[in-house]
Amino acid sequence: MTFKREAWLTYLTLVPVVTGVVIASGGEPSFHLFGFIICIAATAARALKSVLQGILLSSEGEKLNSMNLLLYMAPMAVVFLLPATLIMEENVVGITLALARDDVKIIWYLLFNSTLAYFVHLTNFLVTKHTSALTLQVLGNAKGAVAVVVSILIFKNPVSVTGMMGYALTVFGVILYSEAKKRSK
Repeated sequence: MTFKREAWLTYLTLVPVVTGVVIASGGEPSFHLFGFIICIAATAARALKSVLQGILLSSEGEKLNSMNLLLYMAPMAVVFLLPATLIMEENVVGITLALARDDVKIIWYLLFNSTLAYFVHLTNFLVTKHTSALTLQVLGNAKGAVAVVVSILIFKNPVSVTGMMGYALTVFGVILYSEAKKRSK
């Protein structure tokens, strides 16, 4: 979309990243084709969002910084996500109020979670502005591999040997990507 070209070595390092994700997905014990297709669609949408935010943050005509972009995007997220939550999550308001009545700490947990989400989005915009949308997507794949390892350690989620090899290949690809970006500068 931006007609920005990377060095051929950068594109080559994306092969193990993508291959690792595909292998890890195929090795998932609870793999479901529909879920995989939805995951691909979500990844494509996330990539489009990253490219568009990169354009907005680097455009001379727009003059948006990370804070301003967050100011514009947060209300739009509420407009789309709040109705979906109310429709898809049965009695979510009643359950939340009941939890808050039983234990006031839930309010602090929600505030803490909201604060973390704010900083995640702000960091996301800053990374996009100072690197590129492609780097943000590669880091997202690395984050996914780390999240799987954490879920194994904390929740004892089952992972196949094939899945572990896929995640290892993804992390290896991310390291190669990082090295390729350093060399291209």
